[in-house]
Amino acid sequence: LDKALLIIMAKWHGFGRCKTRLSRDIGKRNSAKIQSVMTSHTISVAKTLQKIKLIDISIAISGLGKKNCRRWSQELGIKKFNLQGQGCLGERMKRQIIINKKFCNQNKIKNIIFVGTDLPDLCHLDLLNTIRELKQNDLILGPSNDGGYWLIGLSEEIISRHLHLPFINIRWSKENVLQNTVDNFAYTQYKYKFLDEKTDIDKIIDIENRM
Repeated sequence: LDKALLIIMAKWHGFGRCKTRLSRDIGKRNSAKIQSVMTSHTISVAKTLQKIKLIDISIAISGLGKKNCRRWSQELGIKKFNLQGQGCLGERMKRQIIINKKFCNQNKIKNIIFVGTDLPDLCHLDLLNTIRELKQNDLILGPSNDGGYWLIGLSEEIISRHLHLPFINIRWSKENVLQNTVDNFAYTQYKYKFLDEKTDIDKIIDIENRM
């Protein structure tokens, strides 16, 4: 299997600064705690594949300055970090690819995978399946229950030749993000594949539906 770079899009779990929809139902302190636990879980899952050298990990952080980002990434045991920067989600993900291109070239990494930190049921098999499917496909998407996606995997071909395709003409945070993304590839020769659907934890009902 080809080694991939896993970019974890993470938000600092500050009081009143994360999970705003969830905090309306359970309070700012509890929502911040849930965010912290889910981020730690995501990191733990990623490290299982890092240990067997199937991925390198980069954490893309929002909500903190660079000095505090460095401190937090050290606490999480992640050596490589970057600030997410400004803009919509698509702009921030595209920025991470550009920032990491040199690292990927130096380490012979072909594919890039993005995940967020809102998935308490993320497991190492999700990432392993993504790496495996990128051998035969250019785009891997993990559909989420809200019409978006919880994972996107991009092949070397897309990254090097058509980096705009996954990120244009999309109304981020709306219910058609997944469909918009697929539509961008409708008239290309690129192959794509879906993983199983998962539920992002954004509201109290997302937690209740899992119980």
